[in-house]
Amino acid sequence: MSINSRISGLRDHTPDERLALVAQGAELDADALGALRPDSGLSLAQADHMVENVVGLIAVPVGVATNFTIDGRDRLIPMATEEPSVVAAASNAARMARGHGGFTTSYTGDVMIAQIQVLDAIDPHGARFALLEAKDELLELANQQDPMLVSLGGGAFDISVRVLPTRAGVQVIVHLHVDVRDAMGANAVNTMAEAIAPRIAELAGSRTLLRILTNKAELRLTRARAVFDAELLGGPQVVDDIVAASAFAEADPYRAATHNKGIMNGITAVVLATGNDTRAVESGCHSHAARAGGYTALSQFEKDADGNLVGTLEVPLAVGLVGGATRAHPTAQASVKLLGVETARELASVIAAVGLAQNLAACRALAAEGIQRGHMTLHARTIAASAGADVDEIGAVAARIVADRRIRVEYAREVLAELRGGGAGA
Repeated sequence: MSINSRISGLRDHTPDERLALVAQGAELDADALGALRPDSGLSLAQADHMVENVVGLIAVPVGVATNFTIDGRDRLIPMATEEPSVVAAASNAARMARGHGGFTTSYTGDVMIAQIQVLDAIDPHGARFALLEAKDELLELANQQDPMLVSLGGGAFDISVRVLPTRAGVQVIVHLHVDVRDAMGANAVNTMAEAIAPRIAELAGSRTLLRILTNKAELRLTRARAVFDAELLGGPQVVDDIVAASAFAEADPYRAATHNKGIMNGITAVVLATGNDTRAVESGCHSHAARAGGYTALSQFEKDADGNLVGTLEVPLAVGLVGGATRAHPTAQASVKLLGVETARELASVIAAVGLAQNLAACRALAAEGIQRGHMTLHARTIAASAGADVDEIGAVAARIVADRRIRVEYAREVLAELRGGGAGA
């Protein structure tokens, strides 16, 4: 498959035309992306088998980010989000990196950690040593729970044990390291943790309580790097200002919270579009931001020798292509087809690249023109629709409220009434 992510003027087409152009760029038959249409996606009957007490569905817009080159390959990227400007901003940032090779990524592996909590150990340090001595036995028992995973080259491969002082007394915490391959891995590691817990209790001469994975996926890190063209960004001063803004986020947790929110605008949109667990990924990313004891930025921006901006991002991404909603949700399946990814590593690389692009776009907007200018211009269309404008009226109402710098529903209603010839009091 040879994807071309450079689709100029995509926003100028209708949704149906965009879908056809995106399918063509991804070298897919249009029917392959049919589940992205509202009348062909997740049905109520399908939803009823996914969660409990189903009464309906909620639709989230899916846009496609363009211009992305990731590890030498073009990608068209589905993003599920309700927030205006996110898809456009990511696409624009990717365009600024495209001339310098796009995004390059690295990946530490598909490893998830299960925790087994041991309580009431008389000799916690002795218990720790006893558990480490039984490492091979415990790993064998864990791997007996998932022979398919082991046959694919994955499975449990290591154990570590911590003695943890808590306000409820000293506890012994066992970490089971599992290579989950192309799955997110929650079911596999939880099953293994529950299976080895009774033997751990025996070895420790104690009892176990919690037996569950941690979403602090520190052994499943993805790193993304890109060079953004100084001229396209707006010149040397903009580059310097973005570096200064990045330093602010690194040093101050108040700024870091919003800085990282911009990153998650991109990450969560792709995670959701592909049917992965947004809450698990978000908790993992925010815990990684606090790994040194204080909350800080997940990304950094620096100026290189040529004066261009270099962006780097490191995040834990527990995502997969096997099981869960990714397999059960037809829209998620269509999104994966559009991406053209075949492994969890490829998917994580795409997600990290989008997170970095989204972050750069927000930092540039703040440094160059203020966040409201571009964001509110796009948001104006949502305001116009909220005011009751029809599809063929939205553009005119949005343009007027932006020009008048009064992007509010009440004013949009006044403008709409004028356009319809009824006057402000209609």
